[in-house]
Amino acid sequence: MSARWIDVAMFDELCAQAQASTRLRSNLNFHPTDDYPGNRLLNAIEPGTYVPPHRHLDPTKDETLFVLRGAAGVLLFDEAGAVVEQRVLRAGGDAVGIDIAHGVIHSIVSLEPGTVVFEAKAGPFVERSPAELPGFAPAEGSPGAAAYLEWMRGRFD
Repeated sequence: MSARWIDVAMFDELCAQAQASTRLRSNLNFHPTDDYPGNRLLNAIEPGTYVPPHRHLDPTKDETLFVLRGAAGVLLFDEAGAVVEQRVLRAGGDAVGIDIAHGVIHSIVSLEPGTVVFEAKAGPFVERSPAELPGFAPAEGSPGAAAYLEWMRGRFD
């Protein structure tokens, strides 16, 4: 039998990796390979990381997120880029997670240093296709990404 304890030391190590990353995020996969049928992972997301709004078009790729430490804002968008719903997820708070149906455009914003999110969705892992990235938001690393991130982050002030 094999088991891994998920503890504060694991969170601390993952957050240190995220803080040292140029993208300000890092993940730890519990699934053994990218082509595994179920993706289960921890994401450490630091303030300043930009997760572009996106959707998963595959009908098997509903996504479930739980904030295990810290806080994150989740935004749901319509096709034109208007925010249709938003909520703060906080470890130990009123809302700790969300289950997002495939096809729903969404993004997540780190609201506190040391935020750790558990994510689960069907595998295999596949890079996002252009159709999964709506045209209203700038791509990661593009000139407009920082300003768009600040706009998303500002919705939670």
